[in-house]
Amino acid sequence: MLDCVRMDAHRPALICPSARPGRRARELSFGQLHDDSDGLARGLVARGIGPGTRTVLLVPPGPEFLLITYALLKAGAVPILVDPGLRRDRLRACFERAAPEAFIGSPRAHMARLALGWARRTVRKTVLVGGPRPLAGLRRAARTVTSLPEIDPSAPAMVAFTSGSTGVPKGVVVRRDQLAGQLEAVGRIFDWRPGDVDLSTMPLFAIFGTALGVTSVLPPMDFTRPAKADPAMLARLAREYHVSTLFGSPALLEPLSRFATARGLRLESLRRVVSAGAPVPAETLRRCRAMLSEDAEVCTPYGATEALPATVIESREILRETAAATNRGAGVCVGRPVPGAEVEIIALSDGPIASWDQIRRVPQGEVGEIAIRAPWVSASYLNDQENTARAKIGLANGTFFHRIGDAGYRDEAGRVWFCGRVTQRVITETGTLFSVPCEAVFNTHPTVARSALVGPRVAGRIRPTVCVELEPGRHDRAAVRAELLELAAAHEHTRGIRDVLFHPGFPVDIRHNAKIERETLALWAERRLS
Repeated sequence: MLDCVRMDAHRPALICPSARPGRRARELSFGQLHDDSDGLARGLVARGIGPGTRTVLLVPPGPEFLLITYALLKAGAVPILVDPGLRRDRLRACFERAAPEAFIGSPRAHMARLALGWARRTVRKTVLVGGPRPLAGLRRAARTVTSLPEIDPSAPAMVAFTSGSTGVPKGVVVRRDQLAGQLEAVGRIFDWRPGDVDLSTMPLFAIFGTALGVTSVLPPMDFTRPAKADPAMLARLAREYHVSTLFGSPALLEPLSRFATARGLRLESLRRVVSAGAPVPAETLRRCRAMLSEDAEVCTPYGATEALPATVIESREILRETAAATNRGAGVCVGRPVPGAEVEIIALSDGPIASWDQIRRVPQGEVGEIAIRAPWVSASYLNDQENTARAKIGLANGTFFHRIGDAGYRDEAGRVWFCGRVTQRVITETGTLFSVPCEAVFNTHPTVARSALVGPRVAGRIRPTVCVELEPGRHDRAAVRAELLELAAAHEHTRGIRDVLFHPGFPVDIRHNAKIERETLALWAERRLS
């Protein structure tokens, strides 16, 4: 995975600037990453953490995280990657589902494991990563092992749990050949080149970047709360390290682009910004373009933990052709399928589909469920046959399509439009409403910070309702409600909405600040309307 070290072993693979002014950044060269991860892999094998050993990895982002990730892959072990920003109950559910045999973590992670009983029945091997010499024990153990095992390319490489934005997270099994295909696709689409410098505000992208010869700069921030990252610090690092690429969730790009706009700041070294995880508002894209050079690109890839990337679109096409339609309720355009991926829109169905022969492709413009087939798409969930059967549709040639779980349609230009989660559609007696198209209409009102379509059951019937979070300040709510209902009446797909409820502050996914917990809001609305 690290052929690039043969070209320049002394070039930094990872740079971790300190949060304290005046302190030197921690650096790891490509040569160190290659050699040290080899040694650590032998240490893992000596500890009994070898081919097929499912291993929880809970180490703060930094050199140790990167080294151990590569060491696990080289040893043939299967790292279990769980977002530490998950709620405690969901973290526990992930560990119970994964049934890990080993646990590698910081002192804080091990304390939580013992106190909360994470995977108590299955964990038999532990590695503590902490103190002034955090990996000394593994390095000592490495002396007893002279070679690393050969690993079957079809063996599991890792298990990455989904965000759980619409339920309990699922463990996505990624095979080694699928991971290699995903790396190739990501490198091609994001135009990552050896020698690039990436400001990685998502640690997973530091793994991808370094595997492709890209130097990753990990900013001193809480990666579970990107919206809280200091935009001044991010801008300073981008300029100091001559960053050429930046990955940031919409929650991070929003304050960064506002900061840059307010100060007339331009980040000239950046040639590409990539944002994913939630739809990026057009205004955020405009501000991002303003802080970059004229020929720089802002790309918004679309996909899922199981199937990334699926489609991609560049900001110029959004601002020029699709943003206005989004505001009218057309959904969010997520672009065209990436090379190597096949995307279909199939008729909506809530149950499993056993065979591709049972599906119906919907015509252009009709909303269905988005499904993808590509070499890098995961084939199964860990220890979860029910969700695997629900998400995969087999073909006669042995391949399969993955149902992303999103509603969408294809336009006359071959682009895919996203309309929200299938499970969050609101089915009424007069028709079906989809969250993203409906909410976009209400979000055009100047006092609306964000809105959420929900379907509370009132007096035995589904009652389509829009919950609204207002911008800060004093507002005449009666007047705003009347204006919003007038807006709804002006669009065919929102005319059936008669209820507008004002909410003090939406429950959102702290990692994205844009993924609204609509199921929670629906229960709140039900209590208010009953």
